[in-house]
Amino acid sequence: MNSAEAFAAIALAAVACDGSLGRDEAHALRAQLEYRTLYSSSSEAEMGDLFDRLLHRLRDQGVNGLVDEALPVLTFSQQQSALAVAAHLAHADRTVTAEESAFLKKLSTQMDLPEGEAASILIAIEALNRDSLDA
Repeated sequence: MNSAEAFAAIALAAVACDGSLGRDEAHALRAQLEYRTLYSSSSEAEMGDLFDRLLHRLRDQGVNGLVDEALPVLTFSQQQSALAVAAHLAHADRTVTAEESAFLKKLSTQMDLPEGEAASILIAIEALNRDSLDA
């Protein structure tokens, strides 16, 4: 697995961790990857091939196995970004399920980030996605 596959694997795991892939989540997943340098020059066919490979791994290994394979490939800054993207994707359908919360908590403990940094990232993404205009 290379870094592009690993980053996408974390994002896919975030949207798949609750056992369903909703329309809002699929759209958000695509949007989060499209503008990143790792994927910006990839064709539709190449992105399709990437997700075919990752979905195959997801079926074979499950969410935890996919994450376990992907994390060691990512650099420190890629892990930071992957956690932020995963948290953002968990909020994509405007509802964070118990499974998504558990996934983010476990993912944050698996990452090689300084103490407190993962929690700060999760708090920032939650604040970014909060609709504070709701009463």
